Amino acid sequence: MLGNTFILLSANGGGFLSALNGRLNLGDIIVTVLFFSILMILLKKFAWGPLMGIMDQRAELISNEIEAAEKSRLESHKLLEEQRALLKEARDNAQSIVENAKKQGETQREELIAAARAEVNRMKESATLEIATEKEKAVAAVREEFVSLSILAASKVLGKEISEEDNRALIEETIVKAGEGR
Repeated sequence: MLGNTFILLSANGGGFLSALNGRLNLGDIIVTVLFFSILMILLKKFAWGPLMGIMDQRAELISNEIEAAEKSRLESHKLLEEQRALLKEARDNAQSIVENAKKQGETQREELIAAARAEVNRMKESATLEIATEKEKAVAAVREEFVSLSILAASKVLGKEISEEDNRALIEETIVKAGEGR
């Protein structure tokens, strides 16, 4: 109805508008523009405001997430640096422990070698002393045997009994002279 009224008005006025109305249907254009304007006003009031509010909230949420991600990145970087420092400290401690163990091992090795050498020397001295003692026992046993055999031989040679004390003194003297002759 409204469009027909515009057509009638423009038809009465004649000229350019009526020629244009014939080609473009000016009434429809005006009604469309009017409805479009009303629609835009309604959209602005009821849809655009809430939509922009949602978009603002979304932008704020994204901004907060970006800030949280940046904080998280900085914190993880800080934790990574702390972990690297702790790892370096642990490696240094491990190296120190290894070096101390090597030093202690070397010290123990030297102590064991010294103890072994001392034991060897003690065993040598003990063996030398035992050999000397056994040698003296053997020499004394040989002397005793020699004295007994000499007494027996002398008594057979002389055919008479010499007192054992005289015979022993004689043999001792002979043994001493034989020992000096070596």
